[in-house]
Amino acid sequence: MKWITRDRSYYRSLLTLAIPVALQNLITFLVSFADNLMVNKLGDAAVSGVYMGNQMQTFIQMFTAGISGAILIISAQYWGRKGEEQIRSITAIGLRIAALVGLILAAVCFFLSSEIIALFTDDAAVISEGAIYLRFVCLSYPFFCITQALIASMRSVEITKIGMSVSLLSLFVNIFLNYVLIFGKLGFPAMGVKGAAIATLLSRVVETAAIGAYVFLYDKRLAFRFRHILAANKPLTRSFIKYGLPLTAGEIVWAVNMMCNSRILGGYGAPVITAASVINTLNTLAYITITGLASAVGIITGKTIGAGKRELMKEYARTTQIIFMFVGLFSGALVYLISTPFINLYSGISPEAAEQSMRFARVLSVTIIGTGYQMPCLFGLVKSGGDIGFVFKNDTIFVFLIVLPSAIIAAHFGAPAWVTFACLKCDQILKCVVAAVKINRFNWMKDLTRA
Repeated sequence: MKWITRDRSYYRSLLTLAIPVALQNLITFLVSFADNLMVNKLGDAAVSGVYMGNQMQTFIQMFTAGISGAILIISAQYWGRKGEEQIRSITAIGLRIAALVGLILAAVCFFLSSEIIALFTDDAAVISEGAIYLRFVCLSYPFFCITQALIASMRSVEITKIGMSVSLLSLFVNIFLNYVLIFGKLGFPAMGVKGAAIATLLSRVVETAAIGAYVFLYDKRLAFRFRHILAANKPLTRSFIKYGLPLTAGEIVWAVNMMCNSRILGGYGAPVITAASVINTLNTLAYITITGLASAVGIITGKTIGAGKRELMKEYARTTQIIFMFVGLFSGALVYLISTPFINLYSGISPEAAEQSMRFARVLSVTIIGTGYQMPCLFGLVKSGGDIGFVFKNDTIFVFLIVLPSAIIAAHFGAPAWVTFACLKCDQILKCVVAAVKINRFNWMKDLTRA
């Protein structure tokens, strides 16, 4: 039994697939970071308003991750069998669902923006700023959903650089428009958080146009064209629903968890909401390498199982666990070391918000160690290996029986905000035990393809 594979193609594939995805995640992070950093000049209410306004973005991001994950996981196995026609059908199914969801949520958020923000906080100033931001940024949802579905289809056939390139373009557009619209440059009026929302909307439109042009006009590997979008394939539609439903449901559970986090921490007031916004950004920064490697492992896993190489997959799984143990430790040390200079970048926030941010960062430096191991192993191995239902059940149990109840109890009895934050993050450590047991039983390798 080998714990470290000597197959050099594994490491080569891991790096060549992970680096572009990690860079894309970094660029996507920088888009949000630019928003936060520029808006922080407007004070705690603006930062908190944008943070609360982005809660629906978190929801749609998670929902879209479920759709994109279904495209990636099922298509990667077909890619191992050289089933390009089936991959095109799966892409079309996912694209139709993603676009429809984006349109529905955009309409709901546009007409009920104030009511939605009021679900997360009672602070009138935060509700006002958040509603302004949400009313405009929600128009970007359909574009975001389409982009993510198309990027997932490219990743499934091992084209990862296009996602990075599209995100880089979006970054430049967003930063430039933020500067112009938030502060009123080049003859435009200063729009504050409304300007940040419009900048995000326009950058998403550019992003969708760029990935669409590549997929429909340039790509030859998958050769997905407009005529494929409306083509029906009932057997694959049933497969997509069968495997995509628990995957999407799992992401929705996680989105509900994140929104409940905001509601629980929102009860502490604007400084704590601001701190949560700052630390959420720091968490995303630490997450970049983890998610890049996880996506790469997912593609390798799907391709290997699809090709029927189960013994080789066991070898890869043992190696993957060791790699991610060190990734988790590195991530924890990184968060601890950069937390102070990172928080100091937010010079416009109040001293109380900065103090709360520092306490949250200390908690995050511990919990991110668990995230670094269990998240990519459960996604890259178990979920991508075909046992999608297990991950959904596991997340549901932890969120609704451990994380949220413990945080609600802590907040109800007046615990400090950092204690409640620790309750909201405790599952990241606890899931490591579950992940280790599940992975080393090797009962998660399932063939999702159709003959």
